[in-house]
Amino acid sequence: MNLVLIRIDNRLIHGQVLETWVPFVGADCIVVANDEIAGNQLKKMMMQASVPSRMRVEIGTVDDCVALLKSPQLDKCRTLLLFGTPADAVRAHRAGLEFTNLNLGNLHADEWQAQLSCTLFLSTVDLVDLELLDHAGVKITARCIPADGERSWRKLIPAAKGKA
Repeated sequence: MNLVLIRIDNRLIHGQVLETWVPFVGADCIVVANDEIAGNQLKKMMMQASVPSRMRVEIGTVDDCVALLKSPQLDKCRTLLLFGTPADAVRAHRAGLEFTNLNLGNLHADEWQAQLSCTLFLSTVDLVDLELLDHAGVKITARCIPADGERSWRKLIPAAKGKA
């Protein structure tokens, strides 16, 4: 398994991922691990169609993607893994997918979410999920595009702002 970027972005596959992140990390495969998209054939088909034909794309449930990533099928690929939510990332980690870095990209506003940056809105449940991953040794940073500097997710939390 050669994971070159693991990102949470509720838009999953979109222009920013394809035009900035794929070239930046040299990915030749995108894996989307999200139960909702996996169960929606139209959205799944639209996402697959947006990816250049030279790239491999796999879209499935979190459990199916963990099994795929733990198998030798993608060993020769440089894989960019996308989760739709922090809960997806926690499920994958608990299912045995080992990763040490996690990028928080775009998580747009929904009810009961706090704005932590211009593109990052998190609920209390999201924060608990990120805390679980953090305690498991995963380095979590917020970075919308490669040109942005990495910021620790903890420094974005209102109670932590201004603290080192």
